[in-house]
Amino acid sequence: MDDSAPHPGRSMFAWLVGASQVLGLTSVVLTGVWMGHYHGGFAWDGSDREFNLHPLCMVLGLVFLHGDAILVYRVFRNEAKRNVKVLHAIIHLLALIISIIGVAAVFDFHRAAKIPDMYSLHSWCGMATLVLFCVQWVMGLLFFLFPVASAWLRASYLPVHVFCGLVLLVMAIGSSLLGITEKLLFSIMSTYSKFTSEGVLANTLGILLMCFGVLLGYLITREEYRRPPNPEEESLSVHFKTLTEGGSPTTP
Repeated sequence: MDDSAPHPGRSMFAWLVGASQVLGLTSVVLTGVWMGHYHGGFAWDGSDREFNLHPLCMVLGLVFLHGDAILVYRVFRNEAKRNVKVLHAIIHLLALIISIIGVAAVFDFHRAAKIPDMYSLHSWCGMATLVLFCVQWVMGLLFFLFPVASAWLRASYLPVHVFCGLVLLVMAIGSSLLGITEKLLFSIMSTYSKFTSEGVLANTLGILLMCFGVLLGYLITREEYRRPPNPEEESLSVHFKTLTEGGSPTTP
């Protein structure tokens, strides 16, 4: 088959990826506008403005960058696998750092304002997501980027790793939706039902996050968008296994 020939599936894939980026970036911008315009901006001084860093960092890190880190295996599915692994790990590391800053900001704000920590469903779900995200990142390093496990273990764990990545994205978006509702109830409970501009903006943010997750889920799970088998990479993997484990080149 001529690879240079136009392919409708490729064109659709490009449009879907572009739409996902528009949704993700718009979600980050709307979060910044919400916290900046309606709640005074950002600072690191123990005030409400420090709290404002929390939603921005979590949407940017655990949702947008996390989703993009997963998506690189679809966007760069014809590139060298090692390079894609490194990019995947770097984006996830950046997402993790930004998310930790967001969590540190809310804990510091609570301490300054003498507000109890970890009492709401949002905080429980959010902390579970962050902890599992850390575990997922470390496991990815140990199994795939700097593999210390056998080839058999890596092959067995790969479907679990992929599944957990998608589950964590769902958990991150779900935690964000809980956080949006909690913030609105704390801030504008008396006027929320009157369709105030802040409430409409925050609700729109929630819808965009949900659409971002649905679109990424579609892109990640469609078989035609998966990374195709690469005979050269598989051959190198087999020879590496032969050298390191004493197996036979014909061992599956």
